[in-house]
Amino acid sequence: MTKLENFINSFNKTFIVESRYKLFASGISNTIFIAFFATLMGIAIGLFIAMVKTTAKNNRKLFVLDKICSLYVTVIRGTPVVVQLLIMYYVIFVNIDNSILVAILTFGINSGAYVSEIARAGIESVDKGQIEAGMSLGLDRKKTMIYIIFPQALKNILPALGNEFIALLKETSVAGYVPIIDLTKAGDIVRSRTWEPFFPLYSVALFYLVMVVGLTAVQKRLERRLSESDRN
Repeated sequence: MTKLENFINSFNKTFIVESRYKLFASGISNTIFIAFFATLMGIAIGLFIAMVKTTAKNNRKLFVLDKICSLYVTVIRGTPVVVQLLIMYYVIFVNIDNSILVAILTFGINSGAYVSEIARAGIESVDKGQIEAGMSLGLDRKKTMIYIIFPQALKNILPALGNEFIALLKETSVAGYVPIIDLTKAGDIVRSRTWEPFFPLYSVALFYLVMVVGLTAVQKRLERRLSESDRN
C-alpha cells in the first residue's frame, strides 16, 4: 500500500467503521461539559475562599473558617487530581451512578483550590485606598469588598481564570480512570479495536490542540477588549 492508502485505511478504521466518529464526538462533548461546569464550580469555591482569607485578617470570627479553607487548599493542591477522582468515585460517592457528576465535583473542587489563590492575589492587587474610600462612604468592610474591591479584582483575574479553564480542559484527560468516555478514553477504546495506536492517539492530541487554540484565541480577544475599556 502507498502512504495515502495507509492513511485512508487508518482513517476509515478510526472514524468510519462502526461509526466510531460518534465515540469521539461523545468524548469531546463530555470533556467540554465536565471542564465547563467544573470551572464554574471552581470559580465559585475559589472566590468564596479568597473572600474568607482576605477578610479573616481583620475579623477574628472567621479564624476557624480561615484555617479550614487553608487546610482544604493544602490538601487539594498537595494530592494528584487522579487520586482525588478515584477517591470521590470509589469511596465518597460510591452509591452515585452518575460518573460525570462525580467528575464535575472532583475537578471543580480541585480547581477551587487553585482559583482561590488566583482570586486572593487579585483582591490584594487592588489599592488599599479603595477600602478606605468605601468605608468613608459609609460602607462596612463586607460591603466594600463586595461592591468595590471584588469587581476590580475580578477584572484583573479574568485572564488567569481563562487559563484555568484551558488547564482544566486538559486535566480532564484522566476522567477515563472512572467509567466516563471522555476524549482520551474514546481514543483509547478505538485504539484497542483497531490495534493501531498511531492514528487514534494522534487524533485525540489534535482534537485537544484545536480546542485549546480556539479557547486561547477567545481569551486573547477578551483581554484586548478589557485593555481597550481600560484606556477608554
